[in-house]
Amino acid sequence: MRALVDMNDAQVEALDMLAKRVRKSRASLIRAAIDDYLERHHRGQVEDGFGLWGRATVDGVAYQDKARSEW
Repeated sequence: MRALVDMNDAQVEALDMLAKRVRKSRASLIRAAIDDYLERHHRGQVEDGFGLWGRATVDGVAYQDKARSEW
């Protein structure tokens, strides 16, 4: 599938210089950049799926034991 991407002259020039240096096409570099961007954002969504436990300072097993002791 093709997509139209608007870039300014500086971006195009920098991308072309990088493509020449790494011997890849401009399109290949853009695809790699998109893959990287999507991977980084997908990873964030996966980590967010863990809710508060991803950033918690409380030990999960200790919390579980305390909650079960209340039953």
